[in-house]
Amino acid sequence: MGLRVPGARHVTARSVAAIIAVALMSTACSAGDGPPDAVNDPSPTEGTTDPAPSAPASPPGGSTSAPERRTFEPKMAVYDVPEASRPHDVAPATDGGVWYAAQGSGELGHLDPDTGETRHIALGPGSRPHGVIVGPDGAPWITDGGLNAIVRVDPETQEVETFDLPADRPDANLNTAAFDRRGRIWFTGQAGVYGRLDPASREMAVFDAPGGGGPYGIAATPAGEIYFVSLAGSYLAHIDLATDRATVIEPPTPNQGARRVWSDSGGRLWVSEWNTGQVSAYDPGAMTWEEWRLPGEHPRAYSVYVDERDAVWLTDFGANAIVRFDPSTEKFMSFPLLDHPAEVRQMLGREGEVWAPESAADRLVVIRY
Repeated sequence: MGLRVPGARHVTARSVAAIIAVALMSTACSAGDGPPDAVNDPSPTEGTTDPAPSAPASPPGGSTSAPERRTFEPKMAVYDVPEASRPHDVAPATDGGVWYAAQGSGELGHLDPDTGETRHIALGPGSRPHGVIVGPDGAPWITDGGLNAIVRVDPETQEVETFDLPADRPDANLNTAAFDRRGRIWFTGQAGVYGRLDPASREMAVFDAPGGGGPYGIAATPAGEIYFVSLAGSYLAHIDLATDRATVIEPPTPNQGARRVWSDSGGRLWVSEWNTGQVSAYDPGAMTWEEWRLPGEHPRAYSVYVDERDAVWLTDFGANAIVRFDPSTEKFMSFPLLDHPAEVRQMLGREGEVWAPESAADRLVVIRY
């Protein structure tokens, strides 16, 4: 594949106007220095939930000490990717770049943030990649609904290896994946399945999900436990890694539309609720739930990601924004997006960075802090 060089997005007259509009809504604004491709000073807006839960957040790892707190000084940058690539999910690469599932073109994309250059790797005829994560081997692993397969791409040779689902599991509508402590990759399919693949033996097993269709986001805890959520089923489920059985854990709000899930450093599961516009947290040790509604009139919480500080990041389709929630203060901070609609899907990050794909705008956005 040829190298495409759209570059990082520069601050144009249109984006300057948008930044000014955002600044007028902001409760706190401060200009920052940065490279010309950065949209600095995202001018976040802050808010609290009503009512706020009284229980404090669980300490990371069950300890009494919280992650080290640094000054939070966010700066945003937006990068163009090839037209019609429709980036769906992202995953920071081991080389400092960022992988993205180019769902529109059936490819795996890679962005070099230093140069703004992208390259695309074709995944096969009919490919429609949804999720991408980086495995323990350092390679990107893709859930491809079009191929009905799990796909691995060698980051050095760009060789594509495809692991097809069994013939009796067609059209699983594969969604996302996570690795357990044994190095097996678990995945979800909205057609009503979840499954696992052992890359070493190539053994794959696919199971019927509780309640039928809907399995969507999936995540691993620091201990390697696997949980997934069902969008249509509105539940959280824990997979017993010894028996492969999924046990449903009902959130307190019915029909909330649990869409994505992520674990914090203490093993609490954070769930983005699409139907209610809430973010909820489940503590497996205490078997308790907490819920918070995102700010705004009509929030639609799509994805959730927990960073190294245990701050919770969400994408809000209703507000066309990325939202940060601090469990220690129970406050939200909103980062309005310049493109409308942006339709940011699953976020992922590394220390000091949160990356998000604007699937409707063919751009990747990063908030650095």
